[in-house]
Amino acid sequence: MSGHRHHLRVLEALLFASPDPLSEDDLARRLGDSADVPALLRELGQHYAERGVTLVRLAGGWTFRTAPDLAAELQTERVVSRRLSRAAVETLAIVAYHQPATRAEIEAIRGVALARGTLDRLMELGWVRPHGRRDSPGRPLNWVTTPAFLAHFGLDTIAELPGIEELRAAGLLDIGPAVLGEAAQPVTEEAEPGEFDD
Repeated sequence: MSGHRHHLRVLEALLFASPDPLSEDDLARRLGDSADVPALLRELGQHYAERGVTLVRLAGGWTFRTAPDLAAELQTERVVSRRLSRAAVETLAIVAYHQPATRAEIEAIRGVALARGTLDRLMELGWVRPHGRRDSPGRPLNWVTTPAFLAHFGLDTIAELPGIEELRAAGLLDIGPAVLGEAAQPVTEEAEPGEFDD
């Protein structure tokens, strides 16, 4: 078997077996210096282009995902008994768009103090993590999103987050007085929201 064919088979096996996207550097370390990883990825991508799974770039790496055009046929409905609280969703959005962000910055943007456990829950999901400390009084932790966040939301990089116009077009952007700067509201304590909303 030729070296190229062997490298292609090993690449396919590595991507198939890995639960997380693999970077080109990771693949190069596994395949060795003689492997042309970008060319192998292109070839493998072309091979899978019309199949039930496709090779995609996600969270800075490469992985197999089901073909997008089959989504409707693979969709199953299930009852989700609990979901993230509004506070957790808002916190995640703030971290994603303003990272690195400290707890105080998150609270200032939201206008309420973070409930105990909100960041912990997002950390348990693997979507945020601490990333060093701010060089300011108290040395607060900086919070950033993770590759697992990117992979879950189908993003390759944070730059792929939707912009203001996309959010407005989708009806997800509520421009209120606080956003427009008409009135600055003091930070208040968030009422016992619990970790989840039912």
